[in-house]
Amino acid sequence: MCKGLAALPHTCLERAKEIKTKLGTLLQKPDSAIDLIIPYPEKPEKPAKAQKPSPEEALQWRDSLEKLLQNAYGLASFRSFLRSEFSEENIEFWIACEDYKRTRSPAKMAEKAKKIYEEFIQIEAPKEVNIDHFTKGITMKNLVEPSMSSFDVAQKRIFALMEKDSLPRFLRSEFYQELIK
Repeated sequence: MCKGLAALPHTCLERAKEIKTKLGTLLQKPDSAIDLIIPYPEKPEKPAKAQKPSPEEALQWRDSLEKLLQNAYGLASFRSFLRSEFSEENIEFWIACEDYKRTRSPAKMAEKAKKIYEEFIQIEAPKEVNIDHFTKGITMKNLVEPSMSSFDVAQKRIFALMEKDSLPRFLRSEFYQELIK
């Protein structure tokens, strides 16, 4: 051991050994390739409770994201699909906004607005949605006095993003292809 380390208190040396052991464990190579496999669902889980649509109904979802989201089975399927891609924050934000708009009590509205902001809007939020700085600023100004339309601009941006990006991927998915057969 070098003289520099010997001069450190015993507790520091013990802590350094613990950290070295933990890092060594993390840096170990897996015993087999099986350890590298991350579970990934083949198909999204089938939604419960909602009635499965006819192939004709499901084909209408190609027309617009709005039609897909208005159908309980479609919404559940789309959400499940996004979850399988680890990108469900946008649909969860959209759902939270829809729930928020149905709130009538000003106290409940303020409470829900704060929760939505903390979960989806603020920087480094657990489920931060991808909105531009301008939209984030408008939303924050709207939250000074929460109203039914506080999240409208952000919700429209996220809807457009899902329509442009997520919906086409969903429509190409194996799960959707099975529905329209």
